[in-house]
Amino acid sequence: MKWVNWLKEKRVSRRDLLKISAVGTLMTGANAWNSMQAQTPAVAGAHPVSHSEDVFGVMGKVDYQQNGFDPNDILQDFDYGTVSQLENGQTLREYNIVAIDKEIEIAPGIFFPAWTYNGRVPGPTIRCTEGDLIRITFTNGGEHPHTIHFHGIHSAAMDGVPGAGDGMIHPGQTTVYEFSAAPYGCHLYHCHAIPLKRHIHKGLYGAFIIDPDPNRYTGEEQQIARTRHHESPENAEFNEMVMVMNGFDTNIDGGNEIYAVNSIGFCYQQDPIPVSKNQKQRLYLINVTEFDAINSFHLHANFFDYYDHGTTLTPTLKTVDTIMQCQGQRGILEFSFENFEDGMYMFHAHQSEFAELGWMGMFNVS
Repeated sequence: MKWVNWLKEKRVSRRDLLKISAVGTLMTGANAWNSMQAQTPAVAGAHPVSHSEDVFGVMGKVDYQQNGFDPNDILQDFDYGTVSQLENGQTLREYNIVAIDKEIEIAPGIFFPAWTYNGRVPGPTIRCTEGDLIRITFTNGGEHPHTIHFHGIHSAAMDGVPGAGDGMIHPGQTTVYEFSAAPYGCHLYHCHAIPLKRHIHKGLYGAFIIDPDPNRYTGEEQQIARTRHHESPENAEFNEMVMVMNGFDTNIDGGNEIYAVNSIGFCYQQDPIPVSKNQKQRLYLINVTEFDAINSFHLHANFFDYYDHGTTLTPTLKTVDTIMQCQGQRGILEFSFENFEDGMYMFHAHQSEFAELGWMGMFNVS
């Protein structure tokens, strides 16, 4: 029996999983069953969260090749689309997105029946420049009606919600979303089909980044805009990363059992993110966690400047080490490890339960 069917039958809660993790050993088959009967519920065949006195994490590793996506790549695999110029001089960027039903591994031995954009969770990171014409051809290859709703400015017909424009895109159907990108900032897109919480929670979301156009600004603002624009030499001063905070309800009880950034619990704990002291860091942070009102990001031993929604060229918060976001909220974090000692610097949600269930990582500074 697959573990997920066992979960549905036994209704194991996330706190039960925390109890399981205290055991600190991998239990399968009869041993897992006997342990469950005698002590606490266990997930047959799953690799439990480790809670020894000196380490967080999981036993084993997720098979990224089988998943079809690697969260280490998702950090920086910006999709700039197929680029061309219109007769009026406007840049056209064209993208193809397909909704696909697909089982993914979200922690070692723990699988989730996801709904995906282009076979991954989160979907591709769409990146462009303000004023570009964006054209997204969306095909629904799943078994349920879906849409794409983009956070940004566009016409009602392009809103990707039931009752506006094409509304629901049924299995086998294709539609085209087209609009001029505005405003600049760190945004997102997601399915807006009903029930909304199910379509988002199942994995239909992704990052949508609009760079400021330096030619629209002057003076100091223009210099800052150049650092944010992917085609400007000044952009190379920053190591840019995308992190989408999410969670997964594995037993259909309306609460998450696994938390992560970019979908894989403890990924960046197992594979710390290499960071150079000679380069500034820019992190595009987006919260799409369902079933929890707030998620957060905390950086150890350092502080950052925060740009709420990324829609300003100057920070909305300065010198903070923790930021909270409700679902759909996002922002840009900028920080540096210049003159720091080499070593591992932790980041995680500052809801302790989220961290213990997967939302934990490290920057490897050198």
